[in-house]
Amino acid sequence: MSVARVSIQTNDFDLSREVATLRDGDKRVGAICSFVGTVRDRNDGSSVSSMELEHYPGMTEKAIEAMIDEAHRRFDILGARVVHRVGLLQPEDQIMMVAVVSAHRGQSFEACEFLMDYLKTQAPFWKKEQTPEGARWVDARVADDAALARWGISAPNA
Repeated sequence: MSVARVSIQTNDFDLSREVATLRDGDKRVGAICSFVGTVRDRNDGSSVSSMELEHYPGMTEKAIEAMIDEAHRRFDILGARVVHRVGLLQPEDQIMMVAVVSAHRGQSFEACEFLMDYLKTQAPFWKKEQTPEGARWVDARVADDAALARWGISAPNA
């Protein structure tokens, strides 16, 4: 069964179900690496009661698909899946997940980290946080030139 590699959605996800679907029926899979990001109750020294994530439908999926293609070129992986939530989220909610399957653990770990660094620094998402001081838009992307340089990716302002 073929599963979409990227899902941008408002509803929550079940990591166990996502991983089971990703590896379903592939006896070559010897390693699974996954990462789940959750909403924190603090950011930049302020408490956060909720956050809202936005994206441009179609553009965001296309950008993440391109990075999954790049992960396949760089690493010996059998599959990858990215689920990213949008909409209103509360502290402790799951925001996103990356799962990678391969024959060996090293390739899964590296590909998962590569995709996480991309999502955290380059993926086109916009975030509005609710704080005691009111709502504020913050860049959903984190400036991490070292992470980008590690993978040979130029910073957007470079």
